[in-house]
Amino acid sequence: MDWRPTATPQTIRSRARLYQKIRAFFATSDCLEVDTPLLSVSTNTDPNIASIVADVRLYLQTSPEFAMKRLLAAGSGSIYQICHAFRAGERGSRHRSEFTLLEWYRVGFDYRQLMDEMERLINSLSDQKNQFLRVSYTDLFKQHLGVDIDSVELIELRNICSQRIPGTDSEQLTFDECLDLLISLLISPLMEGYVFVTDYPLSQASLARVSERNPKFAERFELYYNGLELANGFSELTDASVQRQRFLEDNLQRQKFSLPEYPLDERFLSALAAGLPDCAGVALGLDRLLMVLLELDSIDQVMSFSD
Repeated sequence: MDWRPTATPQTIRSRARLYQKIRAFFATSDCLEVDTPLLSVSTNTDPNIASIVADVRLYLQTSPEFAMKRLLAAGSGSIYQICHAFRAGERGSRHRSEFTLLEWYRVGFDYRQLMDEMERLINSLSDQKNQFLRVSYTDLFKQHLGVDIDSVELIELRNICSQRIPGTDSEQLTFDECLDLLISLLISPLMEGYVFVTDYPLSQASLARVSERNPKFAERFELYYNGLELANGFSELTDASVQRQRFLEDNLQRQKFSLPEYPLDERFLSALAAGLPDCAGVALGLDRLLMVLLELDSIDQVMSFSD
């Protein structure tokens, strides 16, 4: 049995330097490093994310988001965390069930200001000034597929999936599942360099605030590099009743697809009700970012041990 690390000593040292640079960046910008539990009595209800059950009562966290927002509601100010996160069933050249996140929240920021800070951070970590493109989710589909997601019907979207992606059985796909399929298999491979995809449909808002400019969209972004998803961020939703309803809808979707339903995080919802300050937050995958910075093509190459 091979006991040796999958990452080279040089790559392991590169990861250590990356963490040092991240901490140095936030040390000069009034953002406090925090530490939150990996185990919780509740977990993310998102139907697209499968949590790992640690025992009959506890879940390994898919991100530190809920706990960090409880700190924000308690008056922590801007905070960040480098930690491991866990998602079931994720394994491949770009995925592992256990991975490393940099997650941070900026009080008083919206998602556009947070994208600005992300650009400064990545420039600092890569020791160069990079080019960043920003394109709305709607414009992305218009540019690459000629599809207007504001007016396209579900049956037409299913037909596009079947025609453009051979072998696809699209008859049972939902509207958002069609969009996810098209963006992952057809659009993201066409992305070059760093691309922020912004203003997601409200049906994909997750924990994001509704857009002030257009209530059909959410103040959410994702960052890609050459089609590889690196980060997911929002202007954060602060309304506890709206967030509770979204969680309940998630569980209805989980029930529909025969997925396990997850208990709602009542402590997190209570923190929102007590008052989450206006803020923006983002989760950045550090394993994938390290792949980009070192020009490697497998996540195993940047992890000390891949299993």
